Amino acid sequence: MFSPEGPRLRELAVQMLSSVERGYDLLAPKFDHTPFRTPDSVLEATAAAVRRLGPFDSGLDLCCGTGAGMEVLAGVCRRSVTGVDFSAGMLDVARERTRPGGPAAAWVRADARALPFGPAFDLVVSFGAFGHFLPRELPGLFTQVHRVLRPGGRFAFPVVAPPRPGSLVYGMFLVFDAAMRVRNAVWRPPFVMYYRSLRFGALRRELDRAGFRVALHPLPEFGRRPDGSPRVRLVVAERPAEREAARGPSAVRVRPRRAG
Repeated sequence: MFSPEGPRLRELAVQMLSSVERGYDLLAPKFDHTPFRTPDSVLEATAAAVRRLGPFDSGLDLCCGTGAGMEVLAGVCRRSVTGVDFSAGMLDVARERTRPGGPAAAWVRADARALPFGPAFDLVVSFGAFGHFLPRELPGLFTQVHRVLRPGGRFAFPVVAPPRPGSLVYGMFLVFDAAMRVRNAVWRPPFVMYYRSLRFGALRRELDRAGFRVALHPLPEFGRRPDGSPRVRLVVAERPAEREAARGPSAVRVRPRRAG
């Protein structure tokens, strides 16, 4: 699972016995050599899908880590891109990998549950971050994203279909989450990282409650499961324009065309 440049087992153990912030500070120099980094295939497919929704002027990468998502933003935003994360170590690595040219880039250390921005962004993206939030924290997180988007702005992130019960991946996730729950029951500070805590139905429901208008876009690059459902979807949650929001849900319905 790890390349030779990745962390050793002892390093991972030390990180997992730290807080989330401290753990990622320690992991940052080798993070890009672990399977925790979002694969390039997912980043490229997301960039292609988001590009069709643009153009965008300013973008925010929520929980940006070492900045892989910033490269997606740089390809679809014309003026500026911002990465926000609460790990100083991850931000240090992200700054070092910033490529010259393209839109202006900024890096901000902050908690995603208390974003230090006004409605300044046309696009917010996030990759692989939701496992670090407990289900009860989703309403506040999505409210923060809604607040920092301009009217008409979009919040986009890929969602992989859950593994089938009984499959090897399902078993691995089950064992990992169980180990994390035991660890957090007997050790402080807690390390919040769960693979199975986020249910798509709950995610969709909380986005609706935060005031978003949600659309799903299959990413065809990853094919479909035996039941015909997409293996990977891009969730696109739009903050309605002010007049649409003021008029309520009926304002965003498609009006029937007149005959003739």
